Amino acid sequence: MGEAEGAVRFYCTAGGGMEAFLLKEVKHKLGATEVEDIPGRVFFRTRSSLHEIMQLKSAERLFLLLRKAPPLSLPKNPAKAVSIIQQSIVGSPDVWSHALCTWSAFQAELKVSEGRGQKRKRDEEEKEEENRRNEIVESGQLGGLCQDHPTFRVSCRCSGAIARYYNSQNLSRIIGAAISRELGWKADLRQPTVEVNVHLNDDHCVFGIPLLRHPLASRSYIKHTGLRSTIAWAMTSLCPLQETSVILDPMCGVGTILLEAAQECPNAVFIGMDSEVDQLQKAAENVDCACLGSRILLVKSSCMAIPLQAGSVDTVLCDVPFGRKFSCSTDMTTALPQILTEMERVLREGGSLILLLSLQLSAQINKIIKSNKLNSHSGAANHDVGSHDSAHTMKTQISETSQHNQTKILKFSSLHLQNKHKVSLGTTDAIIHTYIKAHIQTETHITMLNL
Repeated sequence: MGEAEGAVRFYCTAGGGMEAFLLKEVKHKLGATEVEDIPGRVFFRTRSSLHEIMQLKSAERLFLLLRKAPPLSLPKNPAKAVSIIQQSIVGSPDVWSHALCTWSAFQAELKVSEGRGQKRKRDEEEKEEENRRNEIVESGQLGGLCQDHPTFRVSCRCSGAIARYYNSQNLSRIIGAAISRELGWKADLRQPTVEVNVHLNDDHCVFGIPLLRHPLASRSYIKHTGLRSTIAWAMTSLCPLQETSVILDPMCGVGTILLEAAQECPNAVFIGMDSEVDQLQKAAENVDCACLGSRILLVKSSCMAIPLQAGSVDTVLCDVPFGRKFSCSTDMTTALPQILTEMERVLREGGSLILLLSLQLSAQINKIIKSNKLNSHSGAANHDVGSHDSAHTMKTQISETSQHNQTKILKFSSLHLQNKHKVSLGTTDAIIHTYIKAHIQTETHITMLNL
């Protein structure tokens, strides 16, 4: 399977701003070579199995790369333009034949993997026998595609100069006609064996075949969707999660960030808080769906009065609500200073704070961190409750702390910005802020607020 050296060329699509995360992930997880990126796509070569590639968390969709070429330069004459499009995209039939064999082998691997997953539900003897039959049958059926002419359809996206003369539908028809004539493949728009994806713009032409029916970004362990899973994973990748860490999301919503973090760090303690009961209910259903009920503790609480002692959390991960997809009863612009102070209070020295912020809130938090208002009440006693407590101990602590009528609101500017990452959420952009809580040198006045 693959080229002579055993490595195959792939590409993944990525959301805006996620290319850097995907670049790092394919190098680290797959040992990929020839790694490069363009806006919205990352190309790489790897010997990894399909199962290993499917573990990528920052990618949207996975493709087998047919060809990556410079942009097309089309003449004004329509007939000549069609000829150039057909010649440039189809090229050598051997390339397509080789790609089809590689795709077929991956599909056989995928079918075998699915068969192995199903066998866990049966007795050992029945499972092994059926799996052997599946391997033989599926490999034989799919391997035949290397010699047969498959059915196909073309999915084309175009932008820039070429889009001024041709729309995606016209280009799909032109490219499809060329593939049928040059390769002998048969077009089938409803139930094709193979889909050919083409992306044309002023910078490049990319041709590929999708390897999976569903996007990599679709998580089987998430029942209710909230924040994009790829963005949630990116946030968790920015902090050093340890096996004994305590990770808090004080505005967890449906729990997407905690679910992604829990997949990466099996033995840490995770706490999700939210003031909205319906959101917590969906979060609980997500936790149950992911079979993480023993590891993720959900608590109804306000983010402006977190019922945890100072310095008790190793990492705070939070998607601060924008008010776009989900309504929020709290005015984030007004409440942000107090919310930030509470997050800072419960975070231990040396701990990480990862926030997803709208462009407006990002600008505001920069002013808050730099302002003298947070420095005017600097310092606080660091009550060491043991950040390596079990989930049961943390639950007891939350119950005891929330019974107090007054909560200490500590204001100090110990958060040091490490980096920022601009990402796209589809309809709007956002910025991920990463902070480290520095050592506090002095202690001063502690303001008591009667909540």
